[in-house]
Amino acid sequence: MTASPSIRIALVDDQHLIRSGMAMLISSQPDLEVVAQSDNGQAALDSPEVRGADIVLMDIRMPVLDGIAATRALLGGNGSASAEDGHTPRVVVLTTFDLDEYALDAIDAGASGFLLKDAPPEELLAGIRAVHRGDAVIAPSTTRRLLDHLAPSLQPATPTTPEDDARLAAVGSLTPRENEVLVLMSAGLSNQEIAAQLFVSETTVKTHVGRVLHKLGARDRVQAVVTAYRTGVAAP
Repeated sequence: MTASPSIRIALVDDQHLIRSGMAMLISSQPDLEVVAQSDNGQAALDSPEVRGADIVLMDIRMPVLDGIAATRALLGGNGSASAEDGHTPRVVVLTTFDLDEYALDAIDAGASGFLLKDAPPEELLAGIRAVHRGDAVIAPSTTRRLLDHLAPSLQPATPTTPEDDARLAAVGSLTPRENEVLVLMSAGLSNQEIAAQLFVSETTVKTHVGRVLHKLGARDRVQAVVTAYRTGVAAP
């Protein structure tokens, strides 16, 4: 039986001690592999190994090029930052609660979510694996706490912009059940908890979540929840 390939991780942080500590933790896992390290955003963009990773753990505040600008360039822009085979990594921002406003900017730049630098080791490892699966980026309760903190900046703007109108149209395309699932996602419930509340199977919930993400044009649950807050579907 052929072993599954390891999840390739790139670490981008200007603090050597933090990078070293995370590298030791990640390398201790049989299914994870650190393939690259960079100490600033520009160095990350210049590294084929970073661009070819499955997951990039990206610090926000760094010299030369910060994590938000690097994330935007890595995932968007003109696409020149992608690997030659078209592969694009998923970016997870490393943050602390006193930098929450930057975390939202990173999600807008295309990041799949955020992890706290002082999170327990098991939470960091679980977060990496969750992102690789395409599931919830971090524990839903942690996502909810952060979104509650950011709620004032996520409320619908007046007057609306074309982007706001597009979000409203996307939310309006949801079926009643999909809208219900989005509201429960925004409340911080996991798929299992949503299934229990709606009296359906977890597989059915996963199907609904997938449709919600597709209709909203969201890469993951976090971006879908941000849209829910911005359109008024969810409120603190």
